[in-house]
Amino acid sequence: MTELGGFNDCVARVDLTDGAVDYESIPEEDAKKYIGARGLGAKYVFDNGPEVDPESEENILTFMTGPLTGSRAVMSGRIAVVTKSPLTGTVTDSHHGGWSGARLKWAGLDGLVFEGAADEPVYAVVEDGEVELRDASHVWGMTTHEARETLEEEVEGEYGKNLSYMGIGPAGEEGVKYACIINEDDRASGRGGTGCVMGSKNLKAVMVKSKTDMLDPANPEAFADGTGQAMSAVQGSDVTAPNEGGLSVYGTNVLMNLTEEIDALPTRNGKYTSTRAEREDDPEDPNIEAENVSGEYVRENILVDEPTCHSCPVACKKEVEVETTVDGEDINVRMESLEYEPAFTFGPNSMNDDVEKLAVMIDRCNKMGIDAIETGNMMAMAMEMDEKGYVEDTIDWGDADQMIGLIERIGRREDDFADALAEGAAGAAERLDAHDTRLDVKNQTIPAYDPRGMKGMAIGYATSNRGACHLRGYTPAAEVLGIPEEVDPIEAEGKGELLTVFQDLHAVSDSFDICKFSAFAEGIEEYTKQYNGMTGRDLTEEELNEAGERIYTLERYYNNLNGFDGEDDSLPSRFLEGAEDAVPGSGAAEGELVDLDFLKDEYYDVRGWEDGVVPEAKLDELGIEVGPGTGVGGAASADD
Repeated sequence: MTELGGFNDCVARVDLTDGAVDYESIPEEDAKKYIGARGLGAKYVFDNGPEVDPESEENILTFMTGPLTGSRAVMSGRIAVVTKSPLTGTVTDSHHGGWSGARLKWAGLDGLVFEGAADEPVYAVVEDGEVELRDASHVWGMTTHEARETLEEEVEGEYGKNLSYMGIGPAGEEGVKYACIINEDDRASGRGGTGCVMGSKNLKAVMVKSKTDMLDPANPEAFADGTGQAMSAVQGSDVTAPNEGGLSVYGTNVLMNLTEEIDALPTRNGKYTSTRAEREDDPEDPNIEAENVSGEYVRENILVDEPTCHSCPVACKKEVEVETTVDGEDINVRMESLEYEPAFTFGPNSMNDDVEKLAVMIDRCNKMGIDAIETGNMMAMAMEMDEKGYVEDTIDWGDADQMIGLIERIGRREDDFADALAEGAAGAAERLDAHDTRLDVKNQTIPAYDPRGMKGMAIGYATSNRGACHLRGYTPAAEVLGIPEEVDPIEAEGKGELLTVFQDLHAVSDSFDICKFSAFAEGIEEYTKQYNGMTGRDLTEEELNEAGERIYTLERYYNNLNGFDGEDDSLPSRFLEGAEDAVPGSGAAEGELVDLDFLKDEYYDVRGWEDGVVPEAKLDELGIEVGPGTGVGGAASADD
């Protein structure tokens, strides 16, 4: 058991096959080595063993909080969902904000581990430290919003007051490989197919009911000092300052115009590095402007509210309301919120700048329970397949009405084309013989930063432990925003070390679990003070950084055991030097391509890995145990 502050020392292990619920303590050594949330979730997945089918009963699905979750620490409203991904075959963790993480902690649990699979649909209710399974047959097939409204009445709680909802929609039920889990209404554990795993277990939703019952820090004075310093940093940042910083005023979509300006915004399925470059090269319709779907445009034209998460003064969520016409039908949509990433995938990457219909697309994804980043990128891929003749008369560039209709078809796997797209980029390319249209790493498509114009993201996508991802190591903080210092986004040298710093730092914050946006203002000093104050430990900044490295390395080693090595640390060929179908960047990224071999060599050297594989000496150095009791036979197996 752990006696560290910030823990209830209770994880509910729910066997969905027989309905049994066991309540377990958290081993003290694991709590110290892996911190919480993402780190502990990865340890549970690691101990479960690598050789499991992600959609089988043998896979586990964990909902984990960290020692700062639900506390007075700034931005501490996060929860991590950790599992083996059906999309990538890697370990994946996907986080969401709002209030469900805090309520799970207040309800007396640090986490939930679901194993097995129910014979019939069920949902879980968490209250007063206990988990109860109830029949969900009547809500199976419902959208996330419909199910939430129905279950709220049954649980007799008040959504947004003492009740949180985490559930799947039709996409999770139908096994869409990038189905997500929607928290409350519109916050998602979006990436990696966590909703697909949830659906494979016949688990429709998790309802958490609790009063506000924060855990006391082990060292109140030290914790108050740490949280005070963190709050001052947040208030003093040009990015996070409440009602003043760019993130607070415009939300995550503040990045749209900034990324467009430096020509690092993938456009037309990544053929161009900005909408401006596309217009200059191909002035024929359709032409679009990134400005029309930017945070500035949203604030001026469709913003209606600015909700926030537990203990967050930044309020980056920008709730919007639109009225538009889709296929001749007038519709009204109010949704939270129009984020940068889906605004990019359904916007510039798909050649659409109709912000009203873009809001409808994101709302439709949330209702279907499907990752809006992946879905938007699949639209762009489909449009290029149509353009090149791999499919006939399927979807045209920028056709918003077609896009809206295709979302539901994918979510329900309604026809052969939608069924192929539901498999992700690699699966769709294989079925439709369209490999030159896919922009993914390990079958997860790239986010809203072009690797030709941002070399930190180039190596970041390639080496992410969960497929192409900007959030494993958010180098745009330095490459776009100049945090903690300004670096040249085009320059390749030094990006391996820069990425490693961010990857380890984010592994720490994800395990606390606090918002990544805290890193726009806070650093390892603020993190260490808050962690020590809450838990009662006395770690140095170097020791906390090492914990982040340990977590990242454990995830990498798990992937190694699943057969991944340096060859899988790849990028789409159109971005690579020497590739036959390479398309050089334009504008500020004029002529740029990615020398991936250089970036990987530098990165592996910093990490101490051998061609993408964690050597036994590095496992020993970090105290990562393998063998009996871990589900892993031995360190040497990764090198076989």
